[in-house]
Amino acid sequence: MKIDILSLFPAMFDGVFGESILKKAAEKGAVKYTVTDFRQFANNKHNSVDDYPYGGGAGMVLKPEPIFRAVQHLTEKTDSSPRVVLMCPQGERFNQKKAEELSKEEHIIFICGHYEGYDERIREHLITDEISIGDFVLTGGELGAMVVTDSVVRLLPEVLGNDESAVKDSFSSGLLEHPHYTRPADYEGMKVPEVLLSGNHARIEEWRMKESLRRTYTRRPDLLEQMELSDQQLKWLKEFKNNVE
Repeated sequence: MKIDILSLFPAMFDGVFGESILKKAAEKGAVKYTVTDFRQFANNKHNSVDDYPYGGGAGMVLKPEPIFRAVQHLTEKTDSSPRVVLMCPQGERFNQKKAEELSKEEHIIFICGHYEGYDERIREHLITDEISIGDFVLTGGELGAMVVTDSVVRLLPEVLGNDESAVKDSFSSGLLEHPHYTRPADYEGMKVPEVLLSGNHARIEEWRMKESLRRTYTRRPDLLEQMELSDQQLKWLKEFKNNVE
């Protein structure tokens, strides 16, 4: 996968792409990152990339020319059609399903804006996706692009040490992940559930499925509204509700 970032502050990405899983993914050849300062594509002597909005109002708006020219530069030598993602608080709320969708792409371009917003022609004629990482406003799109990149890259084949890790993550199955425990089995009187020490893999798997459902019911019941639950899951759900009542 090739990931291009268009940003006015490319140095922000040095630490993120140079550490942990994102660094290992690049070293394995699973992904290549390029961060480009789109100010170099400005078409005026001051290299300005923003201007006052037509009609008046507070703040500055990113001009279309530098963004269009930067995307054209990144795509002129490729036959593939990249996903061009605008990081924006007005965009689609990012989730695990979107991460899985993007992880199948060969080339993604993230546009990170600043100031008051983007010239609307960027939205209408250039991008394929608008993504928001939540209902809040950040100074720019860089942190959002880092979040999405991390979420996508960890899904690429052989990036994680165990291929099952991503499959069993929270949200991958539609449910939150079950609780985890490790040694010691008894820490100052706080004990690991007995079933996890039993060696009975069938019972352990059943416990994990039940606890995954319980955690989702107690923390994110809204997720259950979107799911088709099995008869067993419905039975457990009824048990949870009865215990609450």
